[in-house]
Amino acid sequence: MKNLLKSFVLLAFLSVAMPAFSLQPTGDFAKSGISVGVVVENLPKSLDFYQNVIGMVKTGEFSVEGSTAKQLGLSAGDRFDVTVLKLENSEQAAEWKLMSFGKKATHPKQTYVPDDTGMQYVTIYVKSMKPVLERIKKYNVKTLGITPTKLDEARDFVLVQDPDGNFIELIGPK
Repeated sequence: MKNLLKSFVLLAFLSVAMPAFSLQPTGDFAKSGISVGVVVENLPKSLDFYQNVIGMVKTGEFSVEGSTAKQLGLSAGDRFDVTVLKLENSEQAAEWKLMSFGKKATHPKQTYVPDDTGMQYVTIYVKSMKPVLERIKKYNVKTLGITPTKLDEARDFVLVQDPDGNFIELIGPK
């Protein structure tokens, strides 16, 4: 009976302590995470930002040949390379896929989130705001608004933009 009680307590703890995701979700999806592809003007500059300021890790890269890209409807025949970044090198971590076609953006860089439609921002939750703020300062990245701002008793909020103007919300304890 004592072992049964210990097992029940352990299961109760794990159900609270473990994240609410799985590698094999139910329903129609093969993975529980979403991979996001971001077209950037300058790949080395964007890689520097996401790896050194945000703290992402490079987990892979691949190329898509022009004929394949055209067949898939991804481009009119332009070949491109994709660099895969994640917040951590694990199977369940979401992928942030950067690619560049060597072209300037055709839309203006946004000043605020409602300045354009489409994907405008991503939220990244951090364990501590301190190392993130240190990297932001070290790499001279401008924070937007009056940030860091206290969201509640436990969390701060920082808003920055990547080199292409995408907004990055960082939320976590100071």
